[in-house]
Amino acid sequence: MPETPRQIVERVLAAGLAQDYEALLGLMAPDGSIEWPHRPAGVPGRLEGHEEIRRYLSAAAKAPIRFDEFTDMTIYETDDPGTVIAEYEAHGSITTTGAPYHQSIIAVFRISGGRITSYRDYLDPLPLMEARASMPDTASATR
Repeated sequence: MPETPRQIVERVLAAGLAQDYEALLGLMAPDGSIEWPHRPAGVPGRLEGHEEIRRYLSAAAKAPIRFDEFTDMTIYETDDPGTVIAEYEAHGSITTTGAPYHQSIIAVFRISGGRITSYRDYLDPLPLMEARASMPDTASATR
């Protein structure tokens, strides 16, 4: 039985938390995109296609921000069966300082043919900007 759009979103969020970017890419359409409409300088607005997404996520994996858990997760299934919205809190730490890191996120996913075609991540840019300011090498903090 094929996965529902909700199940695909649950899997992509689990892959992101685990930093299993190959699993995440496996859930994306080959020409799928990830967007950050609200972001600090240095974070791209849009990534398109597996290779561009893979390059960015490989660099992001080296950033000193690690997420330990997602809490208060609510997944909304919409009237459009291919659109799913996830709202959650991401908790982790800045590995270089040990400081806690918290991010509020709303993500809108569009799914077609069992793959994510669009992943719009509406994160709160302020915690990321504050975390980057406290890091010795802010250029490496890409998340």
